[in-house]
This record gives sequence, C-alpha cells and structure tokens, in this order.
Amino acid sequence: MNRPLIGISTYLVDSARWGLWDLPATLLPAGYSRLVREAGGLAVLLPPDAPELAASVVARLDAVVVAGGPDVDPARYGAGRDPRTGPPAAERDAWEGALIGAALESGTPLLGICRGMQLLNTVLGGTLTQHLDGHTGPGGAPGVFGTHTVTAVPGTRYASVVRGDCAVPTYHHQAVDRLGAGLVASAHAADGAVEAVELPGPGWVLGVQWHPEMGDDVRVMAALVAAALSEPVTEPVA
Repeated sequence: MNRPLIGISTYLVDSARWGLWDLPATLLPAGYSRLVREAGGLAVLLPPDAPELAASVVARLDAVVVAGGPDVDPARYGAGRDPRTGPPAAERDAWEGALIGAALESGTPLLGICRGMQLLNTVLGGTLTQHLDGHTGPGGAPGVFGTHTVTAVPGTRYASVVRGDCAVPTYHHQAVDRLGAGLVASAHAADGAVEAVELPGPGWVLGVQWHPEMGDDVRVMAALVAAALSEPVTEPVA
C-alpha cells in the first residue's frame, strides 16, 4: 500500500524534560503519529518555522494536520482578550495559519484538530467563543480529557465518514462562534456547540473540535489518508 506523507504541526516549548535533559523542544503527543500510522499514513512533524516557507513545505506533503494546542490569539479575529484566554502563541499562530492558507490554496487535504479547527475558522474570517464550560474532564479538571457525544449534520462530508452520533474524547474551553467564509457546521454537541466544520466542494477540508488522537476511532484520519491518495470516501470507513 502506498502510504501518503501527512504533515502534523507541533508545539514549541521553552522547556521539556527527558532523561537527563531539560531543554527547549518541539513536541507532539504520540497519539497523533499513532493515529496517522493506524490510518495508513506516514507522519512527519512540522515545527513552527517562517510563514513564508509554508507553501513550499505543503507542496511536499500529501495532507496536512493542524494539531491541538494553546488558544488562538483573539487579536487574529479582532476581539479583545477574555481573562480566561490563555497566553498567545504567536509563532504557532503565524506558522499554522500559513500552513492552512497554503493547503487551501493548493487543494491539499487538510484536517484541523481542536485548536486546528479554531484556527481554520479564523483564517477564513470567523470568530471564536473564548470560554465555555462542559467540554473538558469531569468538573473541568485540568489535564483530564472528557467524553461527550457529537451528532453529525446529514449530508455533510463528516456525516459520510461517521454517521449519526459518536462519543468523542474532548478537552477545550473555546469554540467556533461565527463561521468563517464558506465553512459549514457538520457536527454539534448536545449543548449546540459546533464540533466539526468543513468546506463544501471538491477539496477535502475538515475540522473537528475533539481529539481523535486520544481514542481508538481512526475513521476521520482514515478519510484524510484516503483523500491524500485521491480516493474519495463516500461511506463510513471501517
């Protein structure tokens, strides 16, 4: 089987510890590369770099995943900072925004996960709700993933991959508010929060608010891999 090259954006942190070392690092939870591998792809990590290089990077890839992480700077969508919004991650915002723009321009299949979905929305001119409750672990416990059900919107690309209701791993306190240009909501939580967005049309562009890398359901990632191989998915992937 031909295994497409799937680029995944990463964190950039001032300090990470392993063995004897405590150093600045680019890192990513291993669940992302595991999910890509289980879905039939080859993962390559994309640490923050100069935004002007994004198009040349995307040109070498078969698909792009923009990973979860810190809150998007509200200045990117013209909002003041809510006191509950986390500190800005300017390098990631700039780099990943450029990756998204390059993927949209080139027609490269694109999947945004959590922050990645939110950044996709803001790149296309949408806005975010800076705080909502009930989408993390029990009682809002820090660092604990929760689980809730999302419901697909019939007729959407997401619904063709995962029909009906699906329990998903979740950890976020921000969400899509006004949709960006061309985006449609393709799944919702019980409280009405937008849980997936997509761009209708021939290109494959999907964002999910939850964290598929923290579970065992490979269907969304398998659909991205199929799109990277130019194999349209019209039925749920087993």
